[in-house]
Amino acid sequence: MNSMPMKHKQRKFAVVLGGVVLLCAAWTQLARADEGMWTFDNFPSKVVGEKYGFTPSQAWLDHVRLSSLRIAGGCSASFISPQGLVMTNHHCVVDCVEEISTPKQNFVDDGFVAKKEAEERKCPAFELDQLVEIRDVTAEVQGAMAGKTGDAANKALHAKEAELQQSCGSDASVRCDVVALYHGGVYDLYHYKRYNDVRLVFAPEFWVAQFGGDPDNFNFPRFDFDIGLLRAYEGGKPAASPDYLRWSKNGSKDGDLVFVSGNPGGTSRQLTMAELDFLRDKVFPFVLPESAEFRGELEQFMTRGAEQAREANDDLFFTENSFKANVGRQGALLDGQFMAIKREQENKLRAAVAADPKIAGDASAWDQIAQIETVRAQLYTRRTKLTDRRFRSGLLGWAMTLVRAATERGKPNTERLPEFTDQSLVHVQQDLSAAVPVYKDLEELDLAFLLTTIRRDLGTDDPFVRKMLGKESPEELAHRLISETHLEDPKLRMELYNGGESAVAKSNDPMILFAAAINGDLLAVRKEYESRVDAPTRTATERIAKARFAVYGTSVDPDATFTARLSYGSVKGFEDAEGKFVEPYTTMGGLFERATGAIPYKLPESWVKAKSSLNLSLPMNLSTTNDIIGGNSGSPLIDREANVIGLIFDGNIFSLGGDFGYDAKQNRAVAVDSRALLEGLNKVYHFQRVVEEIEAAAKK
Repeated sequence: MNSMPMKHKQRKFAVVLGGVVLLCAAWTQLARADEGMWTFDNFPSKVVGEKYGFTPSQAWLDHVRLSSLRIAGGCSASFISPQGLVMTNHHCVVDCVEEISTPKQNFVDDGFVAKKEAEERKCPAFELDQLVEIRDVTAEVQGAMAGKTGDAANKALHAKEAELQQSCGSDASVRCDVVALYHGGVYDLYHYKRYNDVRLVFAPEFWVAQFGGDPDNFNFPRFDFDIGLLRAYEGGKPAASPDYLRWSKNGSKDGDLVFVSGNPGGTSRQLTMAELDFLRDKVFPFVLPESAEFRGELEQFMTRGAEQAREANDDLFFTENSFKANVGRQGALLDGQFMAIKREQENKLRAAVAADPKIAGDASAWDQIAQIETVRAQLYTRRTKLTDRRFRSGLLGWAMTLVRAATERGKPNTERLPEFTDQSLVHVQQDLSAAVPVYKDLEELDLAFLLTTIRRDLGTDDPFVRKMLGKESPEELAHRLISETHLEDPKLRMELYNGGESAVAKSNDPMILFAAAINGDLLAVRKEYESRVDAPTRTATERIAKARFAVYGTSVDPDATFTARLSYGSVKGFEDAEGKFVEPYTTMGGLFERATGAIPYKLPESWVKAKSSLNLSLPMNLSTTNDIIGGNSGSPLIDREANVIGLIFDGNIFSLGGDFGYDAKQNRAVAVDSRALLEGLNKVYHFQRVVEEIEAAAKK
């Protein structure tokens, strides 16, 4: 194994004795239940060794970390050959597949196979990040914010983050992020090697990758072939990747120790009860109806014709996925027993803090959070609507980026908005210059929905609504802006970007004019929220983190932050809601038995034709006890030899409450079995070039 040393400081914290012995025991019990998304510099190797008889060494951890990748935008991946071959999920590359498709050549429906290296197609605005170093910068970051509150604290934090990022240099192949762990109790600088030339190698047909669609989503048994293959390039050639994960010869069996290396997007397990109550009572009742409404809009749009169905297919898939996930999260917070356990845990921690003179001063932090939540409630609707993702994507997103970049680039690096620091501009330029298809009819639907819901939620008489709409209806304004803008042209976007403030100010593009007119209002809402909610919340949560460290040390993993984590567990089934035991494996034969010939259970012709040649007894999908969350999609499932035995693509329905706590009895990760992956690549797609590459790499 080739590995790069990871520099970090071992963090040790005193454990308070006496009244908190039961608390420590409770957390120890949870750890034994395989809970945890652990950072690579604080992995509980000893605990794993005691339970499973295998103690991961530092060399093993370094190798796995360097073999693992993060996909900027929300997924995980891994190197699986020394020639830069990368494995992830189909749903993590489907945007790329859609972007290189045309109405005449629909790779989403038909699949994509690069039979030769020269046929590998570049994915626009795609980035892979490899974590090469972690450095503790807690003292530097907390020192910069010491004694500051509100906007001053935010500015100090952003300035220090920009300074630390800049310390990594200006090479576009390097990325550095300041990562807050334990809600500000620890700050680390994560140093990444960045790959911006990423090419699509393989993607199966949509309806075998997402077999079962929304009905099967977050369920098990499953029968998905959810894989996408990419290749990282450097200097126009496949990148050398000395650290990669070899393919297992035999796969796994029930009870085997397994690991998941990936980038879980975010958990809320260390939030206070006041914050959880806010999510339950304010956030989910607000976002769920709107998500359901937009799903209906997309379904109606897709009935207009085959092209509209193609355009909106991915959006509908991810909207349905988000809606179902949020229903599950809301369900956890509505579970009285679950919330009672969370409240008991908080009360015990607060009692332990209050009883220790050294940290008793931090006991008021929980009450401070509760007070901040009242302010959050007052600002929530306006802030949510005026920071909607539609202001950051599509034609309007490009316009907002160009308007803000024109101003921000003229400031010193440490005084800019975080998304426009020198390091961040690498991705900004990549996004603006990417030649991606723009579907104006779908863009118009999206923008009209945004404008309509803003007017509905803020009211017709709201000053911002009046300014935004003028005398036009949401539909009229959306149609005019979308039909008359020319920002779909990447050359125009880059001309405006390179021309700076002068070029943007002179532009008469209606979308640019609209973005410039509302930009100040959007930034004002953002600034007020960051000053009155984010900054004081950060101060209070850092006090809670300090108290939690005093009680637990690092025996508890930090909430997920879409950064590199390693979880451990075992291949295991579970009991469903009716008490029936669900076996941990499904078979390839089960895939054909489940097929009905109608979407979402319609198999592509390639699979129907290959059925007779397939080993139908091979495992198709499997379930494990690994603690994962959104963002782990595309994570490799590996054994104690760090060999690939599967590819994570989902969790079961009981995993949806995993944002707030881990249920060892029923929470399961779901993966495509490595044996099914090779069988499909070999016998369905006849992709010998890549199969041979994977098998040759496994022998080295």
